[in-house]
Amino acid sequence: MARMKGFRRGDSSREGAPEHSMDPRATDEAPYRPTVIDNAIYRDGKRVDNPGSLADAFERLKEMPDSLAWIGLYRPKEWELVKLAEEFELHELALEDAIVGSQRPKYDRYGDTLFVVLRAAVYLDDVEQVAFGELHVFVGPNFVLTVRHAEAPDLQSVRKRMESDPDLLRQGPQAVLYAILDAVVDGYAPVVAGLQKDIEEIEAQVFGGDPAVSRRVYELSGEVIEFQRATAPLARMIDGFIAGAAKYGVNDELQSYLRDVADHAITVNERLAGFRQMLQDILLVNSTLVTQAQNSEMAKMTEASIRQGEEVKKISAWAAILFAPTLVGTIYGMNFDVMPETHWTFGYPFAILLMAAVCLVLYMVFKRRDWL
Repeated sequence: MARMKGFRRGDSSREGAPEHSMDPRATDEAPYRPTVIDNAIYRDGKRVDNPGSLADAFERLKEMPDSLAWIGLYRPKEWELVKLAEEFELHELALEDAIVGSQRPKYDRYGDTLFVVLRAAVYLDDVEQVAFGELHVFVGPNFVLTVRHAEAPDLQSVRKRMESDPDLLRQGPQAVLYAILDAVVDGYAPVVAGLQKDIEEIEAQVFGGDPAVSRRVYELSGEVIEFQRATAPLARMIDGFIAGAAKYGVNDELQSYLRDVADHAITVNERLAGFRQMLQDILLVNSTLVTQAQNSEMAKMTEASIRQGEEVKKISAWAAILFAPTLVGTIYGMNFDVMPETHWTFGYPFAILLMAAVCLVLYMVFKRRDWL
């Protein structure tokens, strides 16, 4: 699970946001981008000014109090966030969250300013991991500040969409927040599709007897769980926005749009819950198949051992039978002068009959015990 690189508060040598440093795939060689990605003043749903600096944006907003400032920042320096906080009277707790980063998805209201933390997601199919980018959004009466520390989400496309729909943009900062939420939630769809594809591949591996599938299931389960942590709070957050709609001037149409985003978020959460159950079931099925395969191998080994034991018994029985005449022959082959049967006329036939009798008795004993 990817997160983007971070810094400690007060460290002016920061190169990135905190979540980046916890990403095992992240590097320090991120492509350079200007801190201010876009800085615009909107009035009546149309862009009316492009301030060259943050200071200019502050001045234009004071000159046109009925306008909307939408400032997009990418991996800003700490002093820039502090400057924004001073100008827009951002609460120090929200500012600290934006600086420190690594926040869970949430929203907090500080007076007239709404602070929202979102986590955009991108699925990396080659490594089967979900990369997350943390986005902070400050929504005030006449401004929207977005602070990104990762490439996702693409807020430039959100801005283009809003600028192409002046009626929606005319509804103010709450409409911009809706568009950002919509973009983040829509960005979850390819991730869900990627996870679905990998689960289907895993199912084929399980029934194909691939021994490496257990590790893949375990790792993918972790990605699904982390993804759920990013998406689970969204529906509740949007319900909170709708609950305060009347107080903050959100009209019925925009509320309908927000409910649609909430529905999509709920759908994503339901799919992820299904994925978790499927992966648990797959792991259980795989465990059962592995156990069955092991039992089958054990049965084969047992059968082979039984067959080997039967062969050993036969060999042992015949060895005992053959040992009896050998023993008699060995005794009478010692060539001592004083032996009772050595000079007996019937000694030889007696020895032969004795050997035959012993062999017959042994054969009958072993046959009765199923050794032969």
